[in-house]
Amino acid sequence: MRDLVADLFVSLDGFASGADEAPFFGYFGEGLGAWIERELAEPQILIMGRVTYEALAEFAPKAEDPISVRMTELPKVVFSSGLQEPLMWKNARLSRAPAADEIRALKSQQGERLRSIGSIRLVKSLMELGLVDRLRLMVFPVVLGGEGREPVFAAFTRTPLKLVATQTLDARVVLLEYAPG
Repeated sequence: MRDLVADLFVSLDGFASGADEAPFFGYFGEGLGAWIERELAEPQILIMGRVTYEALAEFAPKAEDPISVRMTELPKVVFSSGLQEPLMWKNARLSRAPAADEIRALKSQQGERLRSIGSIRLVKSLMELGLVDRLRLMVFPVVLGGEGREPVFAAFTRTPLKLVATQTLDARVVLLEYAPG
């Protein structure tokens, strides 16, 4: 059985992005870069929705940095009713099936873990269905307040979680890993 890990990068006040905000909220460092590279080095299938796919597919296929090259190499399943095939990002497959059905089918097979990077609405729906085995929050030390965009948990239902691991990167960014509670 495969596990599904959902990774979300958030500000301290729970936003996925801000108005004119730099990537990684301006807190990219050596430790965070090493963590991203280690995580991407593991065998996995990336799971994403249309918005995340379009954002990443705009730069990653053309980029030559190790992170982008690895993301291009990895198999990807993209959930969308609006995208058309063929997808422009190598190793990406479009799924029009209900995400819950596709994820259940993938989880029932042996193989690489499933991993979502971003895709807030997709993660929300999969969490509500009990399909997320690990929720990892990379919390950046910034409060966006009124400049915050994409409130990560605004539409979630009450979801008890159990903290299973923590890690501090670059002496300022905290990774919190949760399992269903």
